[in-house]
Amino acid sequence: MATASMPFSIPSLNYRAVRVGRVNRKQGVAFATMNKETLGVRVTEGEGSLPKVVLTSAGGSEAELYLFGGCVTSWKASNDKDLLFVRPDAVFNWKKPISGGVPHCFPQFGPGPMQQHGFARNMDWSILDSENVEGNPVITLELKDGPYSRAMWDFSFQALFKVILNTKSISTELTITNTDNKPFSFSSALHTYFRASVTGASVKGLKGCKTLNKDPDPKNPVEGKEERDRVTFPGFVDCIYLDAPSVVHLDNGLGDTITIRNTNWSDAVLWNPHMQMEACYKDFVCVENAKIGKVQLEPEQSWTAKQHLSIN
Repeated sequence: MATASMPFSIPSLNYRAVRVGRVNRKQGVAFATMNKETLGVRVTEGEGSLPKVVLTSAGGSEAELYLFGGCVTSWKASNDKDLLFVRPDAVFNWKKPISGGVPHCFPQFGPGPMQQHGFARNMDWSILDSENVEGNPVITLELKDGPYSRAMWDFSFQALFKVILNTKSISTELTITNTDNKPFSFSSALHTYFRASVTGASVKGLKGCKTLNKDPDPKNPVEGKEERDRVTFPGFVDCIYLDAPSVVHLDNGLGDTITIRNTNWSDAVLWNPHMQMEACYKDFVCVENAKIGKVQLEPEQSWTAKQHLSIN
């Protein structure tokens, strides 16, 4: 496959050789023109030569996100301990989605008429804007339709993903806008991987939720109700919690409690592959904010959902 070099510059950066034209999902990596330096926002070369954004807050916290997939891959809250997890089998090659961090599921969650979890995690996002608010870096990424997405889902759309880093928290805001002349529907999720000790990890706040348990048969989920105050991960776990509360708490089994708040993510998903990923399942759990039911958007309508991860 042909590659090309496209020079770009961003304040405090002279990074070249951003490859474009790798299969038809590559739309090129675009950067907004910034008139002044954005404190705490730096673009550099990441794994596999993929462009990576590093956010650093005045309070000493740090986050990293890749433009490929718009994927946040690291969040350290001032003590240099990463609270997110990237699987050891993750690849950074523009061919497969990055396995770990906070991947996007859009416009489809799970299996369906298109590829698993849709295409947003398989495409390049671009930097639309960046700013610094009282020492906290903020960056907004943008994804638009192209030949790769239209081959699976023939609609025009705009997705904006804003990431805000604070000393003890990281917040995201996803906005989907219908830029087509016809309505469309979609489902979505943030497939967040948290670093954890799977034998000690637990999630509090889901008691009373209606559940769709995909163990033992993923194709025929068993309906139920969560009766536990704390949900643990004793083996294979793949369970959807419908109409989940706006706040849950993850004890990662490593001495940290992470509060997971959301706005407009109506559902939650817990997942751990257990022996299906023998090399790493003991080191993470997925606690995902999701919209399982279809969102219907008319032309020019938008939908926004927010996630706020914080640690004491």
